[in-house]
Amino acid sequence: MTSAVIPPQTTSAVAMIRTLGLIAALCGFIIVSAYQGTYDAVRENKRIAVERAVFKVIPTARSIVEYVASPAGEIVKVGAGGTAAVSGAVKFYAGYDKDNKLAGIAVEGVAKGYSDNVRILFAYDPAAQTVSGFGVVTSRETPGIGDKILVDKNFLANFPLEAKLTADLKKLANAIVTVKHGSKTNPWEIDAITGATITSRAVGRAINDAAQLLLPRIVPHLSALKEKP
Repeated sequence: MTSAVIPPQTTSAVAMIRTLGLIAALCGFIIVSAYQGTYDAVRENKRIAVERAVFKVIPTARSIVEYVASPAGEIVKVGAGGTAAVSGAVKFYAGYDKDNKLAGIAVEGVAKGYSDNVRILFAYDPAAQTVSGFGVVTSRETPGIGDKILVDKNFLANFPLEAKLTADLKKLANAIVTVKHGSKTNPWEIDAITGATITSRAVGRAINDAAQLLLPRIVPHLSALKEKP
């Protein structure tokens, strides 16, 4: 008896491509849906984190107002009819005390640390012309080393830092810099932490870069910020 020979089954290349295309489209749809579904929550969590940081670095503040400062020095309130869509604008936060008087200015700064970017929020005291303190927004520095910037008493004793502008109000009179531990001699210098020098320098660069950019724009117009709008 002769057995029938069953020809090997072949899969169409077109069918394979069609199937892979459908799978890719489905995966893309799932990813986009997940992103859209969590975007608002992520944005709100970030807003809350920044808001908490503002109240931490300006402890006398009872309310905050978000602004942007344009390169021309125009100060625009964000939200409630204001807009952040100003080319080259820098965002900052004005903290107001219980009497709705200006208690301080908070602004974000970022610089490369040891592991990744260190993003901080620091406070500027207009009356004293100093950086009164800072807090960390995000950091991936080595636990126990890089995070010393938040707990090391000697490092925190660097603040307040002098942040005066030149007579023409165009830039800081003295750049804020981080120096080798034990070598600080000026009020605009940050004494680094031994063993965490890179992270210490990141804090100094973040503050200096943001202050150099923002302060010349807002200091000449502080009268517009003295009372909560």
